[in-house]
Amino acid sequence: MKIELNNLAKKWFEEEMYAVKGDFIRFYVRYGGSSPLHDGFSLGISKEEPIEAAVTAIYNDVTYFVEDKDLWYFDGHHLVVDFDEQLDEPIYNYIRD
Repeated sequence: MKIELNNLAKKWFEEEMYAVKGDFIRFYVRYGGSSPLHDGFSLGISKEEPIEAAVTAIYNDVTYFVEDKDLWYFDGHHLVVDFDEQLDEPIYNYIRD
């Protein structure tokens, strides 16, 4: 599994979550909502340091990560974070390995 962000998504995290050099952004599983992978679960984001990061990606000195305990959610998919300019929010795409 890997994490990829496009330039507009990176900009959104930097502006909306005030992500700066040395920060950590976690993608985690939350109960509620739905996704193409699991009904009843969706992807959440938080600004926090990793405990047991399984996958990381570094963009502009900000580390984006998924904890080991949340890997099941991705079910063999990469996380590709895009950006919807009309909704002004990130879009999460899951691409099969």
